[in-house]
Amino acid sequence: MGRVSTSHQPLRKVPAPADSGARVLQLPRMGRWALDVAFVWKAVLTLGLVLLYYCFSIGITFYNKWLTKSFHFPLFMTMLHLAVIFLFSALSRALVQCSSHRARVVLSWADYLRRVAPTALATALDVGLSNWSFLYVTVSLYTMTKSSAVLFILIFSLIFKLEELRAALVLVVLLIAGGLFMFTYKSTQFNVEGFALVLGASFIGGIRWTLTQMLLQKAELGLQNPIDTMFHLQPLMFLGLFPLFAVFEGLHLSTSEKIFRFQDTGLLLRVLGSLFLGGILAFGLGFSEFLLVSRTSSLTLSIAGIFKEVCTLLLAAHLLGDQISLLNWLGFALCLSGISLHVALKALHSRGDGGPKALKGLGSSPDLELLLRSSQREEGDNEEEEYFVAQGQQ
Repeated sequence: MGRVSTSHQPLRKVPAPADSGARVLQLPRMGRWALDVAFVWKAVLTLGLVLLYYCFSIGITFYNKWLTKSFHFPLFMTMLHLAVIFLFSALSRALVQCSSHRARVVLSWADYLRRVAPTALATALDVGLSNWSFLYVTVSLYTMTKSSAVLFILIFSLIFKLEELRAALVLVVLLIAGGLFMFTYKSTQFNVEGFALVLGASFIGGIRWTLTQMLLQKAELGLQNPIDTMFHLQPLMFLGLFPLFAVFEGLHLSTSEKIFRFQDTGLLLRVLGSLFLGGILAFGLGFSEFLLVSRTSSLTLSIAGIFKEVCTLLLAAHLLGDQISLLNWLGFALCLSGISLHVALKALHSRGDGGPKALKGLGSSPDLELLLRSSQREEGDNEEEEYFVAQGQQ
């Protein structure tokens, strides 16, 4: 028998499919299309969360200014907001506990008074003085002065050794302090009493967020979820603010026809409804910040906070007629440049620390699965500090 050659047999018996080339070309196209869709979806989601954060953050600022024009009891207003936040955080905890069948953390009285009380007192004074200042200052002056809280956060971070002294931080401090001076210099709507209240709130805010960071870093307390933190803070905040309320507003409120000596039930219901709305905005602000940080990053919150200040000033000038001179705008730009520099330095520092790690202090994975339907986290440990810097801008 003759010998049969099989050297080209596989090519003849297994011809390439007619559409194999098309498939090879289609796979990269489909991959790029999937990546484009994922990118667009993430961008839309981030934009939506930023807009939600803007609605609550800018909304509560203008709400406080609007309400204090007719309701001159800002400390009572703040205390009612704290009560509403406590109710909503307690309801959220109950819903999460029913869904997960996991008991929520409840601190002992010793830990509660020794570790939570200082943070609660500082937070109460920060929020109370901030709301009190709306009786005297414009929204633009309030926004600019509160931006200086980053300055005090840096100072107290250095004192508590949460930051290392560097030349770049000194530059950040000088930019923010110089911008604050330029914004308030020869301001036509400047009020000394109101400015002192806001500046005092910013100073206490530096202590507040430094203590908050230290509180959330204590893993043994189990307060990494902001809902649990709000639940534990509100009662002590209420008690901490009550002496100020009793001294400065108690007698006047007890004789006011808007609350205790009301004659018109409809007016009373409108006032209580307006106060309750502020509590909803305050709770929504905290929760929207949590959503934004959890689904994106604390850097996104920091950058969004910078642009939020610009939007607030533009709205204050357009809607409320706040007078802002060219020098004031230059001071505001100088202050924002200092904040932006600090955010950039933190971003570079976080990126230089290596791969992503689990973020402490902003929520555990089971909680995120229930509250956010996602447990994926992409932040590093050092980004936690950026979160508190962004909070200080509120």
